[in-house]
Amino acid sequence: MLFKSSRLISSSAKSRATQAFFTTATNQPNVVIVDGVRLPFAMTSTIYQDEMAVDLQRLAFKGLVDKTALDRKEIDYVISGTVIQEVRTSNIAREAAINAGLPNHIGGHTVSMACISSNAAICAAADKIKTGHASVVLAGGCETFSDVPIRLTRPMRQKLITLPKAMKKGGALGAVKHMLGLKMKDALALETPAIANYSTGEVMGVSSDRLSAKFGVGRDDQDEYTVRSHNLAAQAHENGFYKGEVISYKGSTEENGIKGGSTKESVGKLKPAFIKPHGTHTAANSSFLTDGASASLIMSEEKALELGFKPLAYLRDYSFKSCDPFEELLLGPTYCSQEVLKRNNLDLESDIGVFEIHEAFAGQILSNLTAMDSQKFADEHFDGKRVGKVDMDKMNTKGGSLALGHPFGATGSRLVTTAARRLQMEQERFALIAACADGGTGHACILERYDN
Repeated sequence: MLFKSSRLISSSAKSRATQAFFTTATNQPNVVIVDGVRLPFAMTSTIYQDEMAVDLQRLAFKGLVDKTALDRKEIDYVISGTVIQEVRTSNIAREAAINAGLPNHIGGHTVSMACISSNAAICAAADKIKTGHASVVLAGGCETFSDVPIRLTRPMRQKLITLPKAMKKGGALGAVKHMLGLKMKDALALETPAIANYSTGEVMGVSSDRLSAKFGVGRDDQDEYTVRSHNLAAQAHENGFYKGEVISYKGSTEENGIKGGSTKESVGKLKPAFIKPHGTHTAANSSFLTDGASASLIMSEEKALELGFKPLAYLRDYSFKSCDPFEELLLGPTYCSQEVLKRNNLDLESDIGVFEIHEAFAGQILSNLTAMDSQKFADEHFDGKRVGKVDMDKMNTKGGSLALGHPFGATGSRLVTTAARRLQMEQERFALIAACADGGTGHACILERYDN
């Protein structure tokens, strides 16, 4: 999906030239973001406590189809991202599509890539379109922490799996003897999903706290950034920016994690949550457990125009890279941004007019911004070429994950929709989207405003 130009500027003439080069150079269709929606993101165990993740994705898919008045028969494929999976709906994309009333012949699959799962879904949709295997794809993601799979311990599971065999041999007495060998702690304990990396065993908040210390990001900066996120999100809702992007659930579009009017003083009262007593990460400057779902309508440019749609943006290129999970678990956005910008000969400071970067923790995003602008980091990793300094007046101006919330599988689609809409409203040419994820993975992609 390479997209090159000598120096791209915000003019429709230049845009038409680069579009022509892009199409001719690859002989592949242009991929466009037509529209996107999300259910209101909500703190876990509040408004969605009676919904399964598949229900949330169903509502997002249906909401997007209804909003765009898309003929369901035009949809070629469905892709959904999710992280904490319910066994009964392992292919949640397919189950959500069926229950959203989409035709049964539409194929679908589910992807899981931690916090960038719906980014992976959108890029997989783009690949399908690029290779001619689809023209219209619904891509999104969902997550619920209100109904997570809680398991018995491994020893208990093993005993229960082999129990029928013991009963067959010895009847009820054989079953009792079989279970008696189980330790009390294994019989009574439960295993809940952990927000920790499997390979390192470290909770992500601890990793981010250490990363912040490495890059010199202090508590005051993190709290100040957190207040910014909440107040910008509240302002965006009050000003009506999210009207149409956030679809109603039971008549409401409220996102109940946003704390408008937050101050550094109020946020500063909280104690460290991960590294105690001297860590810098608190419950306030960390994203909260969130339920929600999102969906994006991805098409080939030709199909979108044929159906009468006005696309929001082109999806020009993307990057998925990984880094050291032990020391740089959440630094993926820096590596991916560097790769996608370099590959397309774009300059972060002069070409990018819109930034939407995932806020897992205030410390994490500020560490990435520091790394991007660090000459020392560039000398060590990028042959001396800095990624660049992000203009804060262009980044996450409608709030971010710290305030809006972070349903793991759904955030990526939110970032894409918001960035594409901002490009249109602010009349900027290019947007950079970036996000970190568990395992030391990361994502970045380039959107270009569609002139319509």
